[in-house]
Amino acid sequence: MKIIDLTHLLNGDIPTWNGTCGFHSEIKMDYPKGCRVQQYKMHAGVGTHMDAPSHFYKDGKHIADMPLEQLIVPGHVIDVTKRRAPDLLISPADLKAYEEKHGKIEKNSLVIGYTGWGAFWNDTTRYRNADAKGKMHFPGFSKKAAEFLLERDIAGLGIDTLSPDGSNHGFPVHELILGAGKYILENLTNLDKLPPKGALCLALPIKVDQGTEAAVRAVALLSATFPTVK
Repeated sequence: MKIIDLTHLLNGDIPTWNGTCGFHSEIKMDYPKGCRVQQYKMHAGVGTHMDAPSHFYKDGKHIADMPLEQLIVPGHVIDVTKRRAPDLLISPADLKAYEEKHGKIEKNSLVIGYTGWGAFWNDTTRYRNADAKGKMHFPGFSKKAAEFLLERDIAGLGIDTLSPDGSNHGFPVHELILGAGKYILENLTNLDKLPPKGALCLALPIKVDQGTEAAVRAVALLSATFPTVK
């Protein structure tokens, strides 16, 4: 079994939604006095992380409420890297083309948009790609693509950018996916190492009480066997 890490390293230099430092680590005690003790201060939605339904909906499931059966699921990778562009939105046509080649997207699976935008992760300015008015431009999913995936009854939606809404006006993808009780994974990495289908994806967030967002350690297992939800 091959294990692929889909998680970015956390430090104070990584890109964040608002452009400020989203993670801080401080040593509170060090080896001459015994063991090293650190303190972490971080935004809930920083680095590779999960959005729970309660991020947008008061009565939605929190991070700690998400069932494990929804977090350990087959993965489907939608590769649109050949068309990488700041305002690219993955469309139903892209999803249908994927299904024609690889078969129907499975129920209770994680669908990942592989846009190639992760290549800019180490360049915060380019990764955020904000215009003169402060609006960011990077790839995402269209509203109709989100509707298509909800018809497939997916478990969650992932992408290698700050948000699956990309350059949409507002947050229609968040509203649809989270409103249906699904989750969203943002800032995934190493998607070039994944096959279009056949990986078992694990996205395990910090189990925060009443949490709306949380950092995750996301990994994919290749050549693993797992049951198909019917």
